[in-house]
Amino acid sequence: MRKNFLNSVRIEGYVYECTKLEEKVSGPNSKNPGTPFIAGILNIATDDEITNIVSIHFTYVTEKTAKGNVNKTYTVLKDIINGKYPNVMTVGKEKAAKVRIDTAIAVNDFYNRDNELVSAKRNEGGFVQIVNKLPEKENDRNHFDADMIITNTRRIEADDEKNLPEKMILHGCIFDFKKSLLPVEFTVLKPAAMDYFESLEPSQKNPIFTRVGGNQISQTVVKTITEESAFDEGMVRTVTTNRKDWVVTYAPKETYSFGADEDCDMTPAFLAEAMQNREVYLATIKQRQDEYNASKNGVAAPMAAKADSAFNF
Repeated sequence: MRKNFLNSVRIEGYVYECTKLEEKVSGPNSKNPGTPFIAGILNIATDDEITNIVSIHFTYVTEKTAKGNVNKTYTVLKDIINGKYPNVMTVGKEKAAKVRIDTAIAVNDFYNRDNELVSAKRNEGGFVQIVNKLPEKENDRNHFDADMIITNTRRIEADDEKNLPEKMILHGCIFDFKKSLLPVEFTVLKPAAMDYFESLEPSQKNPIFTRVGGNQISQTVVKTITEESAFDEGMVRTVTTNRKDWVVTYAPKETYSFGADEDCDMTPAFLAEAMQNREVYLATIKQRQDEYNASKNGVAAPMAAKADSAFNF
């Protein structure tokens, strides 16, 4: 079995905005009451045209590290909030600070109003530093790398009206540094790459364990459409599409090994245990939400049942 699983993201670019990034103080019921910390979202523009905006979520960044040292990420984020390192929205691209952030892929799990599980990918935490220069190639400013178990692929036809190309969805899971299972989906756009992943024939009974790498796309696409008229120049309308994708652009020639032998990179026993641990975790999340909803409505919360998983292997 592999000791560690790859899960890394590097984002480099201009500080776009930090309106959702705040200094806070932990409450009386927290583990360390009265602790100053920073939480929220920092948005980074990874291209020179300032159209590809990637978000990094910070849950709990404190002044000191676990070892009692100064937390450099806290210092940088605080300086960004206070304007020492300005952002694009206030001073423009030319004067905006440039940053490098080494983060990781995480999943934000919650139950919506219809009691359905939502597991949304996001960049979570990491190390933030101010830089003087960005990589010349924009794709080098925005890259993710992860070991992934693929259990399904599906192709989606192009949508010309929304200016969306044909694509393939890779369905499966990755792991965080604690080896917790995270259900994810990634996108494939290159025809040759679609053919390759399809040829692997991944399924719930035949999962494929491999490494994937790629870029995050977070753009607003505006397309003008002219509809012909029987008696004049026609009607012109615009269609705006918000595109958020994690696009796979790399996979190694050889996949990892998957089997019962402990020398394999992944074993069914480990995967089964990881799935079971996630079920327990989801049950806890569901119980907390039920208790919160019950407190608002003034009724007792139901006992937690086994949570439905958002994935099938």
